[in-house]
Amino acid sequence: MAEHKILSSRVLRSSLRGVVALNLAAFAGEVGVALVIGSVSLVADSVDFLEDASINLLILVAVLWSARARARLGMGLAGIILVPSLATLAMARHQFGVQTPPSPVALALTGFGALVVNGTCAWMLARHRHAGGSLMKAAFLSARNDTVANAAIIVAGLVTAATRSAWPDLTVGAAIGLLNAGAAWEVYSAARAEQSAPSASELKSDRSGAT
Repeated sequence: MAEHKILSSRVLRSSLRGVVALNLAAFAGEVGVALVIGSVSLVADSVDFLEDASINLLILVAVLWSARARARLGMGLAGIILVPSLATLAMARHQFGVQTPPSPVALALTGFGALVVNGTCAWMLARHRHAGGSLMKAAFLSARNDTVANAAIIVAGLVTAATRSAWPDLTVGAAIGLLNAGAAWEVYSAARAEQSAPSASELKSDRSGAT
Protein backbone atom coordinates (compact mmCIF):
# COMPACT_ATOMS: atom_id res chain seq x y z
CA MET A 1 0.00 0.00 0.00
CA ALA A 2 2.81 2.42 0.90
CA GLU A 3 4.57 1.59 -2.38
CA HIS A 4 1.34 2.29 -4.28
CA LYS A 5 1.02 5.69 -2.60
CA ILE A 6 4.61 6.57 -3.52
CA LEU A 7 3.95 5.52 -7.13
CA SER A 8 0.76 7.59 -7.24
CA SER A 9 2.63 10.59 -5.89
CA ARG A 10 5.34 10.21 -8.53
CA VAL A 11 2.75 9.90 -11.29
CA LEU A 12 0.96 12.99 -9.99
CA ARG A 13 4.13 15.07 -9.85
CA SER A 14 5.17 13.91 -13.30
CA SER A 15 1.77 14.93 -14.67
CA LEU A 16 2.04 18.34 -13.00
CA ARG A 17 5.50 18.98 -14.46
CA GLY A 18 4.23 18.08 -17.92
CA VAL A 19 1.22 20.37 -17.59
CA VAL A 20 3.41 23.28 -16.44
CA ALA A 21 5.75 22.85 -19.42
CA LEU A 22 2.88 22.64 -21.91
CA ASN A 23 1.16 25.73 -20.50
CA LEU A 24 4.31 27.88 -20.52
CA ALA A 25 5.10 26.91 -24.13
CA ALA A 26 1.50 27.59 -25.19
CA PHE A 27 1.46 30.95 -23.40
CA ALA A 28 4.58 32.12 -25.22
CA GLY A 29 3.19 31.12 -28.61
CA GLU A 30 -0.38 32.32 -28.16
CA VAL A 31 0.39 35.70 -26.63
CA GLY A 32 2.69 36.43 -29.57
CA VAL A 33 -0.04 35.66 -32.10
CA ALA A 34 -2.63 37.57 -30.05
CA LEU A 35 -0.57 40.76 -30.02
CA VAL A 36 0.26 40.53 -33.73
CA ILE A 37 -3.35 40.11 -34.92
CA GLY A 38 -4.99 42.14 -32.11
CA SER A 39 -7.28 39.40 -30.78
CA VAL A 40 -9.15 39.90 -27.50
CA SER A 41 -10.06 36.22 -27.16
CA LEU A 42 -6.48 35.07 -27.73
CA VAL A 43 -5.15 37.57 -25.18
CA ALA A 44 -7.58 36.16 -22.61
CA ASP A 45 -6.68 32.61 -23.53
CA SER A 46 -2.92 33.25 -23.49
CA VAL A 47 -3.14 34.63 -19.95
CA ASP A 48 -5.14 31.51 -19.09
CA PHE A 49 -2.10 29.44 -20.03
CA LEU A 50 0.11 31.51 -17.73
CA GLU A 51 -2.47 31.20 -14.97
CA ASP A 52 -2.64 27.42 -15.40
CA ALA A 53 1.15 27.14 -15.29
CA SER A 54 1.21 29.14 -12.04
CA ILE A 55 -1.54 27.03 -10.47
CA ASN A 56 0.17 23.76 -11.32
CA LEU A 57 3.54 25.03 -10.08
CA LEU A 58 1.92 25.88 -6.75
CA ILE A 59 0.32 22.46 -6.59
CA LEU A 60 3.68 20.84 -7.36
CA VAL A 61 5.24 22.38 -4.24
CA ALA A 62 2.13 22.06 -2.07
CA VAL A 63 0.97 18.54 -2.97
CA LEU A 64 2.26 17.16 0.36
CA TRP A 65 0.76 19.95 2.50
CA SER A 66 -2.06 19.41 4.95
CA ALA A 67 -5.68 19.80 3.83
CA ARG A 68 -6.01 23.08 5.75
CA ALA A 69 -2.87 24.53 4.11
CA ARG A 70 -4.10 23.44 0.67
CA ALA A 71 -7.45 25.07 1.37
CA ARG A 72 -5.83 28.42 2.20
CA LEU A 73 -3.74 28.27 -0.96
CA GLY A 74 -6.85 27.29 -2.91
CA MET A 75 -8.51 30.53 -1.86
CA GLY A 76 -5.51 32.42 -3.20
CA LEU A 77 -5.74 30.52 -6.48
CA ALA A 78 -9.34 31.64 -6.84
CA GLY A 79 -7.98 35.18 -7.11
CA ILE A 80 -5.37 34.11 -9.67
CA ILE A 81 -8.11 32.69 -11.90
CA LEU A 82 -9.68 36.17 -12.07
CA VAL A 83 -6.54 37.67 -13.63
CA PRO A 84 -7.44 36.71 -17.23
CA SER A 85 -10.76 38.50 -16.84
CA LEU A 86 -8.95 41.78 -16.07
CA ALA A 87 -6.56 41.33 -19.02
CA THR A 88 -9.51 40.62 -21.31
CA LEU A 89 -11.31 43.73 -20.11
CA ALA A 90 -8.34 45.97 -20.90
CA MET A 91 -7.86 44.49 -24.37
CA ALA A 92 -11.60 44.55 -25.11
CA ARG A 93 -11.79 48.24 -24.21
CA HIS A 94 -9.02 49.00 -26.67
CA GLN A 95 -10.45 46.86 -29.48
CA PHE A 96 -13.95 48.23 -28.97
CA GLY A 97 -12.71 51.63 -30.06
CA VAL A 98 -10.59 50.31 -32.93
CA GLN A 99 -13.12 47.78 -34.30
CA THR A 100 -10.47 46.03 -36.41
CA PRO A 101 -11.16 42.30 -36.81
CA PRO A 102 -8.25 39.91 -36.23
CA SER A 103 -7.05 37.58 -38.98
CA PRO A 104 -9.69 34.82 -39.02
CA VAL A 105 -7.28 32.12 -40.23
CA ALA A 106 -4.69 32.89 -37.54
CA LEU A 107 -7.46 33.13 -34.94
CA ALA A 108 -9.00 29.75 -35.80
CA LEU A 109 -5.68 27.92 -36.18
CA THR A 110 -4.32 29.30 -32.91
CA GLY A 111 -7.56 28.36 -31.17
CA PHE A 112 -7.24 24.82 -32.50
CA GLY A 113 -3.65 24.54 -31.29
CA ALA A 114 -4.70 25.79 -27.85
CA LEU A 115 -7.55 23.26 -27.83
CA VAL A 116 -5.07 20.43 -28.39
CA VAL A 117 -2.83 21.65 -25.56
CA ASN A 118 -5.66 22.18 -23.08
CA GLY A 119 -7.32 18.90 -24.00
CA THR A 120 -4.05 17.11 -23.31
CA CYS A 121 -3.66 18.90 -19.97
CA ALA A 122 -7.25 18.13 -18.94
CA TRP A 123 -6.69 14.45 -19.77
CA MET A 124 -3.46 14.38 -17.75
CA LEU A 125 -5.14 15.97 -14.73
CA ALA A 126 -8.51 14.18 -14.87
CA ARG A 127 -7.35 11.10 -12.96
CA HIS A 128 -5.83 13.26 -10.21
CA ARG A 129 -8.64 15.80 -9.77
CA HIS A 130 -9.79 14.30 -6.43
CA ALA A 131 -6.29 13.71 -5.08
CA GLY A 132 -5.43 17.17 -3.76
CA GLY A 133 -8.59 18.94 -2.69
CA SER A 134 -9.15 22.48 -3.91
CA LEU A 135 -5.71 22.69 -5.55
CA MET A 136 -6.27 19.85 -7.99
CA LYS A 137 -9.85 21.05 -8.48
CA ALA A 138 -8.43 24.42 -9.54
CA ALA A 139 -6.05 22.83 -12.03
CA PHE A 140 -8.62 20.51 -13.57
CA LEU A 141 -11.32 23.19 -13.81
CA SER A 142 -8.95 25.58 -15.54
CA ALA A 143 -7.88 23.02 -18.13
CA ARG A 144 -11.44 21.81 -18.70
CA ASN A 145 -12.89 25.30 -19.05
CA ASP A 146 -10.11 26.33 -21.40
CA THR A 147 -11.05 23.58 -23.88
CA VAL A 148 -14.54 25.10 -24.08
CA ALA A 149 -13.01 28.55 -24.61
CA ASN A 150 -10.74 27.24 -27.36
CA ALA A 151 -13.66 25.71 -29.23
CA ALA A 152 -15.41 29.10 -29.03
CA ILE A 153 -12.30 30.80 -30.43
CA ILE A 154 -12.34 28.49 -33.44
CA VAL A 155 -15.99 29.36 -34.05
CA ALA A 156 -15.15 33.07 -33.68
CA GLY A 157 -12.48 32.66 -36.37
CA LEU A 158 -14.98 31.08 -38.76
CA VAL A 159 -17.63 33.75 -38.10
CA THR A 160 -15.02 36.51 -38.49
CA ALA A 161 -14.06 35.08 -41.88
CA ALA A 162 -17.70 35.23 -42.97
CA THR A 163 -18.59 38.66 -41.54
CA ARG A 164 -15.24 40.52 -41.37
CA SER A 165 -16.45 41.91 -38.04
CA ALA A 166 -14.55 42.38 -34.77
CA TRP A 167 -17.60 41.39 -32.70
CA PRO A 168 -17.15 37.60 -32.72
CA ASP A 169 -13.68 37.97 -31.18
CA LEU A 170 -14.88 40.57 -28.68
CA THR A 171 -17.86 38.43 -27.67
CA VAL A 172 -15.79 35.28 -27.14
CA GLY A 173 -13.19 37.25 -25.19
CA ALA A 174 -15.87 38.54 -22.82
CA ALA A 175 -17.32 35.03 -22.45
CA ILE A 176 -13.90 33.63 -21.51
CA GLY A 177 -13.65 36.27 -18.80
CA LEU A 178 -17.03 35.21 -17.38
CA LEU A 179 -16.01 31.54 -17.55
CA ASN A 180 -12.90 32.28 -15.53
CA ALA A 181 -14.94 34.18 -12.96
CA GLY A 182 -17.25 31.16 -12.56
CA ALA A 183 -14.27 28.83 -12.13
CA ALA A 184 -12.81 31.17 -9.52
CA TRP A 185 -16.03 30.99 -7.50
CA GLU A 186 -16.11 27.18 -7.70
CA VAL A 187 -12.54 26.92 -6.45
CA TYR A 188 -13.13 29.45 -3.67
CA SER A 189 -16.24 27.59 -2.51
CA ALA A 190 -14.38 24.27 -2.50
CA ALA A 191 -11.51 25.81 -0.54
CA ARG A 192 -13.88 27.30 2.05
CA ALA A 193 -15.56 23.92 2.50
CA GLU A 194 -12.20 22.20 2.88
CA GLN A 195 -10.99 24.76 5.40
CA SER A 196 -14.11 24.45 7.55
CA ALA A 197 -14.10 20.64 7.53
CA PRO A 198 -12.65 19.11 10.72
CA SER A 199 -9.20 17.60 10.33
CA ALA A 200 -8.40 13.97 11.13
CA SER A 201 -6.62 15.02 14.33
CA GLU A 202 -9.62 17.05 15.46
CA LEU A 203 -11.94 14.11 14.83
CA LYS A 204 -9.63 11.84 16.77
CA SER A 205 -9.55 14.32 19.66
CA ASP A 206 -13.35 14.55 19.67
CA ARG A 207 -13.65 10.76 19.83
CA SER A 208 -11.16 10.62 22.69
CA GLY A 209 -13.08 13.28 24.60
CA ALA A 210 -16.35 11.48 24.05
CA THR A 211 -14.98 8.27 25.52
